[in-house]
Amino acid sequence: MSSQRPALPDDAGYWSAQMRAVAERQDMDAFLGIHDHYAPRLKRYLLGHGVSAAQADDLVQESMLRLWRSAAAFDPARASLSTWLFRIARNLQIDARRREAHRESEPVPVDEAWMVDEWGVSPDDYADHAGLDRAIRSLPAAQARLIRMSYLEARSHSEIAAELGMPLGSVKSTLRRAFARLKAGLGAAP
Repeated sequence: MSSQRPALPDDAGYWSAQMRAVAERQDMDAFLGIHDHYAPRLKRYLLGHGVSAAQADDLVQESMLRLWRSAAAFDPARASLSTWLFRIARNLQIDARRREAHRESEPVPVDEAWMVDEWGVSPDDYADHAGLDRAIRSLPAAQARLIRMSYLEARSHSEIAAELGMPLGSVKSTLRRAFARLKAGLGAAP
């Protein structure tokens, strides 16, 4: 006896019935069937649009949450479930891209106390931004990337480690070495 689930039908009528069950009875089995069938397809779709794997996972999860919450709004006369669900995922991706662009256009607040505590240097020590940019570009590529992610993109060490697949300790030690090189290259006071 096989332990695999039987293949789900790929017809719109089947999926409309599953959505009706979710909308009318909050049927978890119907929802999980929809999730199991569409989540990998949504992720491939988002990856194909240049979304990182981590962000694709988040967008798929949010899409499924929206499906659950808005199941009653689904109208099979207007669109198939796949069209409706992929549109939700695409709209979430666009919204995320807009938030990211908006966040990048805002000045990044610098936690000066953290920099002074962590590195012994304040941002005022680097008033020459062009010199700082040159100094960052002179670093080895890996160190420059971590400096940009940490300070210019205001990402936490944990976020950097997760995105780059590096151990947290490696991120911290690489940033310390990079910052020491920047400090020496800019002639900052010890």
